Amino acid sequence: MKEKCLLRNEDGSVLVIALIILVLLTLLGISATTTSQIEIQIAENERSHKIAFYAAEAAGAYVAGSPEVYGPDNITVGGYINFPDDEDPSARYALGSTKSFNGDVEYLGSSAPPRGSGYGVGKFKAHNYKMTCNGYRSPNSKSVIEAGFYRIGF
Repeated sequence: MKEKCLLRNEDGSVLVIALIILVLLTLLGISATTTSQIEIQIAENERSHKIAFYAAEAAGAYVAGSPEVYGPDNITVGGYINFPDDEDPSARYALGSTKSFNGDVEYLGSSAPPRGSGYGVGKFKAHNYKMTCNGYRSPNSKSVIEAGFYRIGF
């Protein structure tokens, strides 16, 4: 009788190679799925922060259109006015169901009008302010914009 050598027997080798390729493809698929889920989370976080930034920009536009927060009532150095509500600094203006803003305007003092502004140095003053605008998007995004500006007055 002739003996068979099991080491030289190639029966089933295609099955083993196919299983190895299948395992490698499965690992590649799991890796691609995990990567795409992380990318989706990154995109959502970026979107939330951009929306919060635009809400803070809306707060800046609100200040520009609301002279009561930077007018004659706010000319004490170090004094500030909160918006939307002077009583409650945590109050917010809603911009839809998930966006809101608030902030404050602080008076920094007065100085001579800037050169080239068209206002005389002895007659007018530049009242300098700093506005801090907070934009929110629920649940966890917040953006803060700080900007300085002045108004011309007596």
